[in-house]
Amino acid sequence: MARFQSTYIWQKKKAFQAAYSGPNSLTPQAERSYTLTFDAYLGFKPWKDGEVYFVPEINQGLPLSSLTGLGGFTNGEATRVSGTNPTLYRQKLFLRQTWNQGGGQDKVDAGVDQMAGTVDRNRWVLTAGNFSTLDVFDDNAYAKDPRTQFLNWSGMSHTSYDYAADARGFGWGAALEWYQGPWVLRVGRMTGPTTPNGQPVDLRIFKHYGDQFEVEHAHELAGQPGKVRVLAWRARAQLARYDAALAYGLANPGATDKQWIAAVRGAEQTKYGLGLNIEQAINPESGVFMRAMKADGKTETYAFAEADASFSTGYSSSGKAWGRAQDTVGFMFAKNMLSSDRRAYLAAGGISFFIGDGALRYKPETLVELYYNFNVNKNLWVSLDYQRISNPAYNADRGPVNVGSVRLHAEF
Repeated sequence: MARFQSTYIWQKKKAFQAAYSGPNSLTPQAERSYTLTFDAYLGFKPWKDGEVYFVPEINQGLPLSSLTGLGGFTNGEATRVSGTNPTLYRQKLFLRQTWNQGGGQDKVDAGVDQMAGTVDRNRWVLTAGNFSTLDVFDDNAYAKDPRTQFLNWSGMSHTSYDYAADARGFGWGAALEWYQGPWVLRVGRMTGPTTPNGQPVDLRIFKHYGDQFEVEHAHELAGQPGKVRVLAWRARAQLARYDAALAYGLANPGATDKQWIAAVRGAEQTKYGLGLNIEQAINPESGVFMRAMKADGKTETYAFAEADASFSTGYSSSGKAWGRAQDTVGFMFAKNMLSSDRRAYLAAGGISFFIGDGALRYKPETLVELYYNFNVNKNLWVSLDYQRISNPAYNADRGPVNVGSVRLHAEF
């Protein structure tokens, strides 16, 4: 198998009102940004029901405000890029082994990270190697892929799902899935970064890691298919507690570095969360989704977004009703929230990896996103996207922020 994709995303943020700004604020001036990625998806079958995939990627880009100042960032591709010069790196290298157990067969269409074929409805599937936790967990038919669906991080996954990964969103590990009729059980362990949100990976997978367990059930409602997923996760790593970081900052008022979390990081900490993910078709052309998650909120972000609770819901439809069946339109509302410990830390002037305005008048960060994905031909799509974000980085003294985007996506 050899498939290729390229995605270019251009964004423009309008200037917005801000009573003040800090070291990790979203810049209130107008900004433009872009990301560009090229991926090759290469796969072969070394033996029966075994598949090996290798995905190299070339990327470049310039995120808004150097990727600071938001809980849910406006471009899900932004974490992949490492500067304005093209960079080649290995994105994935993994094995997938399937053990078929009967119960009838389902056809599997060819796609990225997937060769065409058939599988039994009852089966075991092992994925092991270098991949993303989101390749296996927290799937959703209507809100998953920023290359073809919603751009914001809150549309990729639960914003408060602090899954283990390097700074680009990938790691090493294994996930095992058991398919039995309408039920699927998944369990996995992945490596995280050596320091929170860093690029080098900590390979001590029995000491520092991210675990996840997911239960999925497929159903029909009014004759239309749907799925419900419950996801529990647990991360263990050297992380700073916000109460300790706040105490350090108050005891050292003259410290010039306001990232107090770095001064108290060292001891192993455990953080965890629980989430619900629902997708439901309304008819063959449209459907709705909802995600909600709550994390414990005691420690700093390990590898994903700055959020301790999150909620998103939305609608997606093809353009069949107006004669454009290959087009897609989507609408999403998302709300991200912080724990009381993280709020107190930021309000006192502390900064974390992605956010820190120097002060905080807390309100949940909310987002409205609307996109239209226009199918030019079988290989090319052009999207227009609009996002309006209120209380960026959870601060009622800043915003709202308006961001317009154009996305070009090609697959071969």
